[in-house]
Amino acid sequence: MIELRPFGSIGAANHGWLDAHHHFSFGDYHDPARTNWGRLRVWNDDTIAPRTGFPPHPHRDMEIVTYVRKGAITHRDNLGNTGRTEAGDVQVMSAGTGIQHSEYNLEDEDTTLFQIWIMPDRRGEDPSWGTRPFPKDDRTGRFVTLASGMTGDDEALRINADARVLGATIKAGETVTYSTDAARHSYLVASTGRIRVGDVEAGARDGVAITGLATITVTALEDAELVLVDAA
Repeated sequence: MIELRPFGSIGAANHGWLDAHHHFSFGDYHDPARTNWGRLRVWNDDTIAPRTGFPPHPHRDMEIVTYVRKGAITHRDNLGNTGRTEAGDVQVMSAGTGIQHSEYNLEDEDTTLFQIWIMPDRRGEDPSWGTRPFPKDDRTGRFVTLASGMTGDDEALRINADARVLGATIKAGETVTYSTDAARHSYLVASTGRIRVGDVEAGARDGVAITGLATITVTALEDAELVLVDAA
């Protein structure tokens, strides 16, 4: 099954400093048909105005992956972690037994990002945070694992979940494939560009929910930047 979820059909809330779009039920947006996709619980498409951001607030028992699309985000938490993650790179926060953090756009331009929440395999783990730059050329024409809780993904940022988050960039006319178990739940969004998955065409920021496929084939109709979550 390949289900297109057009960007215009997902939830939205504009708070002035934050223009948020929700692929799944979140905050005041509730759609009983879109509460999760397997262990994938949240995919927010956020635009954060310059010199603004999320003040300190708590989380627990959730794996939170932030993929920065433009600009940069600066993290600080009550564990003493601080760091700046810029466009194309990823940060991971395992909330575990509890963590309080802030996320600010300290830049002079908008920051755009995907914030992805994945339900953990186990509750009550120790909280943690990490970030990593990923050389952009490494994901040209192929999927690269950015964050994972699956066996064999030693180079990726670790999460406490049977899931992986991948990135790829492809030129118009090129095709990339990803192999998975047909019983798993995959969710694909093109940050930029237009793509085709099977016989389904999707534009930038549309969601493509996939299950029942052992091989996912993505063709770029325009130069495209892809983010894919593969979850139990």
